[in-house]
Amino acid sequence: MRTTAQWQAADAAHFLHPFTDHGALARQGARIITRADGIYLWDSDGRRILDAMSGLWCVNAGYGQRALIDAAAKQLAELPFYNAFFQTATPPAIELAELLAEVSPPQFQHVFFTGSGSEGNDTVLRMVRRYWQLLGQPQRQVVISRINAYHGSTIAGASLGGMSAMHAQGGLPIPGIVHIEQPHGWLHGRPAGLDREAFGLQAAAWLEHKIVELGADRVAAFIGEPVQGAGGVIVPPASYWPEVQRICDRHGILLVSDEVICGFGRTGRWFGCETMGARPDLMTFAKGVTSGYVPLGGVLVGERVARVLIERGGEFAHGYTYSGHPVACAVGAANIRLLRELGVVERVHADLGPYLAEQFAALAAHPLVGEAQICGLMGALQLVRDPASGAPFPAELEFGMVCRSHCFANGLVMRAVGDRMIVAPPLVITRAQIDEMVALIRRCLDLSLDDARRNRWLG
Repeated sequence: MRTTAQWQAADAAHFLHPFTDHGALARQGARIITRADGIYLWDSDGRRILDAMSGLWCVNAGYGQRALIDAAAKQLAELPFYNAFFQTATPPAIELAELLAEVSPPQFQHVFFTGSGSEGNDTVLRMVRRYWQLLGQPQRQVVISRINAYHGSTIAGASLGGMSAMHAQGGLPIPGIVHIEQPHGWLHGRPAGLDREAFGLQAAAWLEHKIVELGADRVAAFIGEPVQGAGGVIVPPASYWPEVQRICDRHGILLVSDEVICGFGRTGRWFGCETMGARPDLMTFAKGVTSGYVPLGGVLVGERVARVLIERGGEFAHGYTYSGHPVACAVGAANIRLLRELGVVERVHADLGPYLAEQFAALAAHPLVGEAQICGLMGALQLVRDPASGAPFPAELEFGMVCRSHCFANGLVMRAVGDRMIVAPPLVITRAQIDEMVALIRRCLDLSLDDARRNRWLG
């Protein structure tokens, strides 16, 4: 067995990581994760780490679930691969499509499978433009998204997303994609006297303003995450999504819900749009569909779109080698059954989500925390120099990374998005483990506060 140093040297020599400064990583050395169980990871030095990010928002059922492991092994032995081209299907793909139709909102009866959420959003772009073309409105090309949204890192996915750092590396976004502001009350500093729900209506109105500016006859769709995940767990006001739905209906444009992070129980319902009160025409999914055990993504296609594609479309010239991969679909079907058997979604809604909200409300009183937000089992803490005024730390300090370093050093995976610390633990976490996680968070906040006081960063 190699030592940690040997693994790190081989990693630096050969493995280019995603979203990474490779020179800095080579100097520092990667963390080498070797095994996992439940909500915990172990590194190559034997240290146990509480994974408060579910891998990358995906291990909803937790690590080591025998039902998922066995489903993969059985399918690998029977039929490890066949494609979905040439009028062919496999039982696992059909079975998973049926199960997805059962757990999703009633307008969804059809599924297009991909290998990831990024590919799913590429599919969305192709599909909405094909839909309008078939309806004799090919000028409807524009898709509206939001600043700070994340919809993947392919060319189309990164364009649909609103991450400026991604757009700066490659001449993005591609034509036909525009962005509006996000419903982030902390960032926008809600005007005095404007309560949270009034701000939600104001933020939704930014969509209508953009539709009018562009001309509704040019707009194909609006895409958004129910809760912006990679953007920092931005939980919109309750008024926001119903008003977005009303605006889309009024102008006849398609509504796309990117459920890659919010789907499969994360918000306390099977899909985030159900939590937020929207009725989308298309839903992108990935991650939690297999609890991350095997790569799989796709698009749930509402009947408004499906009927046009099926009855008028002829060949839809789009797809992937791994669309409906039998092993991935077998694991996805086993995962949905497991979540049902364990009552995971219901427990997040009725017990674990409210309990985490209580614990985060207590963390909101910490001297570094300006805002605490929770939706189901995803949450964020906004770190500030002064909670009373909301004054931020200077950007050059990268204070969130200071806190994140303490997290890793103390056996906790907690992500930093700027100075916003976020969690999304496995949905099988217990109340006792939530207490353990929150105690670790508090310790890391205290250590970060000590750093801020010692270095005179507080204003």
